[in-house]
Amino acid sequence: MSRFDSYAKKYSSIHMRRENGILEMRFHTDNGPLRWGLVPHGELPDAFADVARDRDNRVVILTGTGDEFSGVRATPGTRSLAQGLTANAYDRVHSEGRALLMNLLNIEVPVIAAINGPAWRHAEIPLLSDIVLASETAAFQDSAHFPSGMVPGDGMHIVMPMLLGMNRGRYYLLTGQTLSAQEAKDLGLVAELLPAEKVLARAWEHAALLTQKPTLLLRYTRLMFTEYIKRRMQDLLGYGLAMEGLALMETLEPPA
Repeated sequence: MSRFDSYAKKYSSIHMRRENGILEMRFHTDNGPLRWGLVPHGELPDAFADVARDRDNRVVILTGTGDEFSGVRATPGTRSLAQGLTANAYDRVHSEGRALLMNLLNIEVPVIAAINGPAWRHAEIPLLSDIVLASETAAFQDSAHFPSGMVPGDGMHIVMPMLLGMNRGRYYLLTGQTLSAQEAKDLGLVAELLPAEKVLARAWEHAALLTQKPTLLLRYTRLMFTEYIKRRMQDLLGYGLAMEGLALMETLEPPA
């Protein structure tokens, strides 16, 4: 069991507040939009585990800071991360990558995403929520992987074909496609589009309605919704992360 006081201020990349059983997790980097790196990659899995173990949480809201949910757009040269990569170093990435999504899915209460702007990296995190709300300024791209020279193996290879359909999902990943907020809604990734300043308030409205329901109704409905996704993750997430790491090794080979 976790207690809110023990983890609320524990993580440098997450601001948390809780009212009436509704926990808001606002991701950030130095109080601006979240920038992915080793810090959030290590903190989010542990934060999701703490949240999952706290039975006083009845609904969870995920949101970002400022005008982006998470950045940045695709940039050449991401494969330079392979320089100096060792088996032990990648073991950390592999372990945290598996825990990131499995611990999110282990949260046993409804999760609402309030996507305040573009989700360039790890868009699968908000898109795995039970209710997905987005700003009209939102956009979605898997910027960290194929467009930047990396295998999309840390969950996007499962989530996007599952949500978009196999052919459209593979197209999205291989081309580095950017989906606008409206396209995401038309494709079923997003349930509601709202002005940026209204997205978070709408999430709290949904959360307040959900908390009127009995606790076990909330928990068991979430369990039912996530079971299939967790099975897919269990089968394919570790494998995908392994393929991502092996492909990075190619950049360490001496020129032919």
